Amino acid sequence: MSDIKDPQAEPRYMGLSTFMRAPWSADPTGLDIAMVGVPYDGAVTNRPGARHGPREIRNSSSMIRTIHHVSHVEPFKLCRVADVGDVSFTRVFEHEATVAEIAAFFAQIHAAGAFPLTAGGDHSITYPIFKAIAADRPIGMVHIDAHTDTWDEFQGSKFMHGTPFRRAVEDGLLDPTRTIQIGIRGGQNSPEGWEYSEKSGMRVVFIEEVERIGIDAVIAEARRVVGDGPTYITFDVDGLDPVFAPGTGTPEVGGLTTREALTLLRGLSGLNLIGADVVEVAPPFDPSGNTALVGATLMFELLCLLAEARTHSGKSDNQ
Repeated sequence: MSDIKDPQAEPRYMGLSTFMRAPWSADPTGLDIAMVGVPYDGAVTNRPGARHGPREIRNSSSMIRTIHHVSHVEPFKLCRVADVGDVSFTRVFEHEATVAEIAAFFAQIHAAGAFPLTAGGDHSITYPIFKAIAADRPIGMVHIDAHTDTWDEFQGSKFMHGTPFRRAVEDGLLDPTRTIQIGIRGGQNSPEGWEYSEKSGMRVVFIEEVERIGIDAVIAEARRVVGDGPTYITFDVDGLDPVFAPGTGTPEVGGLTTREALTLLRGLSGLNLIGADVVEVAPPFDPSGNTALVGATLMFELLCLLAEARTHSGKSDNQ
């Protein structure tokens, strides 16, 4: 058998399908950034399919190169990065059990000192991630989405993809005064989510405000809100207009363009980031594969931000 080769030096159609052709590792020990798949959509209210997100994002991410064309950041040179696989579920039909299994998986990553970069899965997965990485202090959040995801319950369940950030605030995991929600839009049957976000202290930027003040002003507001404390970025692809990302469970027209989204993420460089995710990519609703490519591209932008943050914090010695 030949010596191990750099998978990123191989033709992009060869080898195992890992996120961005990164090495695969069963152990997060020694990593700076651990890329994770959470193939779970048992908490959606309507259209399932995000369980297939991690696999298709991995496939599409073979298109990603290693150097960012604007910042020239090379995340794989700055940090020790690997794909650590998917969360493995043993009780996938019991939502509270899946919360515990996701939290346990990410607790191992957190204990190893790695920053998690995650592909979902529906948006309920962010709550158990917070249970693992924010157990010792509440964190701030930049949340890009069409929905606030701060409802209390649905059909008698408090654990679904519309409730994660209400649960996180209640558990002391998320600081609402250091939380900004960007791109919110779409009619609702109740104002409950909007009202909870605003009354709890979250900064809610509806899409109409984004359009009125522009992306640069939104970036400035996001930086003001989260400040210099530990911060997590969560990107629901339904924050984008479905023209750009039709493969999602709850599409809402009138959203961000991909170019606006990339500009927004790049404007968050220098924040004290500790993790990020891209959720709600539902490949069955987009046979073209474009939504998965969008998800992979967003993950690369987030990887570059996390690599910068890790390097600036002095935690990486892989220079």
